[in-house]
Formats: sequence, C-alpha cells, structure tokens
Amino acid sequence: MTNFLRVLLAILLPPIGVFLTVGIGGQFWLNILLTLLGYVPGVVHAAWVIARRSR
Repeated sequence: MTNFLRVLLAILLPPIGVFLTVGIGGQFWLNILLTLLGYVPGVVHAAWVIARRSR
C-alpha cells in the first residue's frame, strides 16, 4: 500500500515521492532539478527511484 501511495505522489508531485523513499539527499535534489526542467523527467526519475528502492 505504501508503494502505491509513493507512486501516486510521484505522479502528482515527483519530489515528494522521492523524499518519502530516500529522504533529503542527492536523489531528492536531482529530482527537484529535473522537475523544474520539465515535469515528465521528474516523474520518470521519481518512478525509477521508487521502483529501485522497493525491491
């Protein structure tokens, strides 16, 4: 259930999904940068981080 919530938040606000998965760190700041450069790259990166950490 928590992964579903993370993915849903990653679609709506990508940095929040990454923050809930890895906290404040390099991946979080990278996701903020990607989201500012374009919404879709931020969503893709957030989904990748969540999928990678959920294994």
